[in-house]
Amino acid sequence: MGTGAGKHAAGGRDGEPVNLDQVEKIAQAVLYEGYMLYPYRPSAVKNQQRWNFGVLCPRAYSEGQNGSDAWMMQTECLLQADTSTRLGVKIRFLQIVDRLIGRLSRPLHELPDEAEFEVVDELNAGGQTYSSWQEAVEREVIVSPLRPACFFSREPVLFEFPADREVEPIRDENALIVGVVVREWKEVAGSIEIGMKDCQQGVLKVTVGIRNRTLSESARGWSRADALMYSLVSVHTILAAEGGQFVSLLDPPEELQTLVAECSNVGTWPVLVGDGGDRGTVLSSPIILYDYPQIAPESQGSLFDGTEIDEILSLRILTMTEEEKREMRQSDERARQILERTESMPPEQFMKLHGALRGLQPMSTVTTREPR
Repeated sequence: MGTGAGKHAAGGRDGEPVNLDQVEKIAQAVLYEGYMLYPYRPSAVKNQQRWNFGVLCPRAYSEGQNGSDAWMMQTECLLQADTSTRLGVKIRFLQIVDRLIGRLSRPLHELPDEAEFEVVDELNAGGQTYSSWQEAVEREVIVSPLRPACFFSREPVLFEFPADREVEPIRDENALIVGVVVREWKEVAGSIEIGMKDCQQGVLKVTVGIRNRTLSESARGWSRADALMYSLVSVHTILAAEGGQFVSLLDPPEELQTLVAECSNVGTWPVLVGDGGDRGTVLSSPIILYDYPQIAPESQGSLFDGTEIDEILSLRILTMTEEEKREMRQSDERARQILERTESMPPEQFMKLHGALRGLQPMSTVTTREPR
């Protein structure tokens, strides 16, 4: 991932506490990767359709597309554990929210429960421009801590987020209500299926399957835009072991390489997160990362663009016209923050984005390894 997209998390060594703040940073980067793309405006062709990693669509829609859009994902990894080990499981994803802008037929002092309005692409009021587009709400499901030593086959953990609707008034310069922002989202439902299998003394194979179980009988006739409203987006899993250690799938010890090769990961890939050597936490995401991913210290914040390069994207933002900047500022809160952060960046910070060299070693200390 480019500067600013790869972030860093930490899982404690065996018996040590986990730095949850660092875990959240890398997880947040994964969650919003692809959420919006430069040039960050609803009218831009590049933003006409959502582009996200880790989308789990309703099963009926997936099967109607011959599986080109997945409805499930699976994480498998190895955990070195004993009778005291406890395993925490958390999944996170985004849910797409439709944001509609409505214009009232006449200004009002108070907004009635059932206000009549006309849906418009854009509305200017109170010195601001409001645009119809999409947003996202963060969802999280936490499974009660598990004891591998006492684990038996269990029923899937079911979760559901019901459909809902929010209406926010838009006021003009005279504080009269002239329009509304309507945010609507559909119901989504899913399951988390957890399995543990003894592989050898002190080593377990942990399996976590996530499925979209949203009921959608008419899904076979949907467009992808329709399906996204009922989808789990940017799905990822966080596994945290207390009193245990995960095994790197990228660099396992020789005696566990055969077991690692038998792990089956579908639509996601688990890596160790934290300081080098820490093996208490795993992030399994649809973006293939290396163990111990880090935020580049030069990055001022995520730009949400896949394999982003901060310097190039920042310079492009500064070349936008005033009208394009106005649209970007009003389109999405995160886009507004990108614009304000970029415009206020001092020259010395731009110079830091130009490039950096890290991890140089003498040739005599560099070892090579054939890919597995």
